[in-house]
Amino acid sequence: MTDSARYAEVVLPVPVSRAYTYQIPDALRTRVVPGARVVVPVRRGAVVGIVSAVSDQLSAVRDVKPISAAPDPEPALSPALLQLGRWISDYYGAPLGLALRAILPGPLWSVAHPEGPGEATERVLVLTGRVESLIERERVFKRSPKRRAAYEAVEALGGSAPIRHLTGQLKLSGGVLDGLVTQGLARIDRLSETRDPFANLSSPPPGSLTADQQRVVAAIQNTPADTPVLIHGVTGSGKTLVYLDLLRGVVASGRGAIVLVPEIALTPQTVARVRGVFGDQVAVLHSGLSDGERADAWRALRRGERRVAVGPRSAVFAPVQELGAIVVDEEHDASYKQGSAPRYHARDAAIERARLEGGARVILGSATPSLETLDSAARGTIASFALPERIGARPLPAVEVIDLKTAPRVPEAGVIPWTEALDGAVGAALSRGEQAILLLNRRGFATFVQCPACGDVRTCPNCAIALTVHQTPPALRCHYCGHEQPVPEICAICGHATQRLRGLGTQQLEHFVAARFPAARIARMDLDTTSTKWAHHRILERVAAGEVDILLGTQMIAKGLDFPNVTVVGVVDADTGLHFPDFRAAERTFQLVAQVAGRAGRGPKGGRVYVQTRSPDHHGIRAAAAHSVEAFARAELPLRTPPNPPYPPSVGLVRFVASGRDQARTAAIAERIAAWLRRAGTERLGGALTVLGPAPCPITRLKGLWRWHVLVKAAEARALGRVVRAWRAKSHRAVTVDRDPVSLL
Repeated sequence: MTDSARYAEVVLPVPVSRAYTYQIPDALRTRVVPGARVVVPVRRGAVVGIVSAVSDQLSAVRDVKPISAAPDPEPALSPALLQLGRWISDYYGAPLGLALRAILPGPLWSVAHPEGPGEATERVLVLTGRVESLIERERVFKRSPKRRAAYEAVEALGGSAPIRHLTGQLKLSGGVLDGLVTQGLARIDRLSETRDPFANLSSPPPGSLTADQQRVVAAIQNTPADTPVLIHGVTGSGKTLVYLDLLRGVVASGRGAIVLVPEIALTPQTVARVRGVFGDQVAVLHSGLSDGERADAWRALRRGERRVAVGPRSAVFAPVQELGAIVVDEEHDASYKQGSAPRYHARDAAIERARLEGGARVILGSATPSLETLDSAARGTIASFALPERIGARPLPAVEVIDLKTAPRVPEAGVIPWTEALDGAVGAALSRGEQAILLLNRRGFATFVQCPACGDVRTCPNCAIALTVHQTPPALRCHYCGHEQPVPEICAICGHATQRLRGLGTQQLEHFVAARFPAARIARMDLDTTSTKWAHHRILERVAAGEVDILLGTQMIAKGLDFPNVTVVGVVDADTGLHFPDFRAAERTFQLVAQVAGRAGRGPKGGRVYVQTRSPDHHGIRAAAAHSVEAFARAELPLRTPPNPPYPPSVGLVRFVASGRDQARTAAIAERIAAWLRRAGTERLGGALTVLGPAPCPITRLKGLWRWHVLVKAAEARALGRVVRAWRAKSHRAVTVDRDPVSLL
């Protein structure tokens, strides 16, 4: 190695908290810079990594190997995105390699194809010879009238056209087109084509803003760009129109934007609205796309060919050039939290990215903001602006809370909680030609099957959870690990006929509703009916077109949907998540009920909501019925502050989860974690930490692994930061660290 040798620190997409040193070959010096993708040798194979730093100095490492390849002419990660990866690693206690792996799309980590999926090309016929006069055309095409028709068709299209269009739509033969080339009148080019499944999706541009919307837009524009803003608008108040008006100014100034949505189900609807304003400047990024479609969208944004990115959680990392704004719609939604390492929250990552990009604005929106966001607004770190009325001054729907303990039920419903009040409302809506939405946040046919003789319940062999009964096709399934087995005909314990089904799922509700209202057209929307590409879009298109009378499903039907003909919303059982052993259970129930209630009465016909519950006096149910975030916060926040056990937002929280196949060993690891945390809190942090546990997780076994957890709380964020970074250095693979968890199950 010469004195002029240069070296790169390369971060690999593995759960190891260190970078690896490689020599930079002279031929790759211009490409190997911080943020660049490189292919490096690892043992007997190769892997794609990200350059985190370059240097002339060699550390104590010996036997340094050279980098094999640098596939990109420019860095894959901008300086801001590279810094965002470091922030995610530091804040959430994740190895930097896993943080960077989350930022780049999966196809770009392939060693077999380090350049990523190849760009799609399209054959285009381009006219090269000019045949001006009619007389000349009659001479040139004297013996080939079909060739003349093809020539004039392409001429009318501007002198060039995709061959796929000419042969498919215009029904011109390939032989005729080849004849134009042979005659010297045309050539065939191959042009890059962006694979965009949303290319034809657009809705009309929005109309003029209401006075309330104009007020909020003006107030936000007068707020410093480095202060995040919250648009707290009731359902139907037109928050999306405010987003689009603000983004119009951002894009007009030459900057880019990101729009985040919580559910893939909402992506087509949001894309249509954004495309209605920005047309082909919009690129979509989400996991439901093919590798090629995602890679094309990523490249178009990276090259600056498209300026607006739309997608769920991971779109916060979109390589938008000159980023000017990030919108986080439905900011309260738990799906913004990543469920595997790095366990980032897209809302918080958006705020940090905006800071790193230098002056980009963050716009949060929700009808039911999270308590953390409301707390930040109260402390002044987030500016809050209200949209208190629906567009057109339409009233919020009246909500009737039905006590399932006492309300009269339809006799034919059997064990299904179907009251006469809800039954009459749905029937009346159907008779008027209106639509209804029914929410039941539990999929499957029944919650479990139980032997009526000995009481045995079939449980998953891998998870400490009962198997859910599915009817189409018939099976018992685990919703955590995917285990599946036949529905038993006899009890494996006592041999009795096993026929007693307990609990209710969306499949059973669909069967009952179809029998109850045989003329109604019903669509079910849950994970079982939306597993294929575009399934969400197809169902919602049918609802919008009036081809569905009753839409029923899980929480994915509660958010963002706007159907003016929906006049009745029924929450069949509001208690499905209310009593979970999780401090956020009440907040999630309030948000879910309030959000689905907002789907009613969005048109001139008005609407009404029916919430069935066994806990009619619970503050979450009452606040949702009143459409009041303030009422919920007044009741809930005291339950999370002393003298009650403190929980976010009054303190920060980190959850350590130990998992393993041996129960005793897993419990011992959790004991060591708790002991280490108590020592750290006492010796290094002056008693700043409160440690709870260890204890078995509420779901004690998952995917074959026993689970124990330890919770640590602190009023100071810096104390928790020091803890997670210190633990990261230990790289204990049997332990996961979840800072700011959204679930304790």
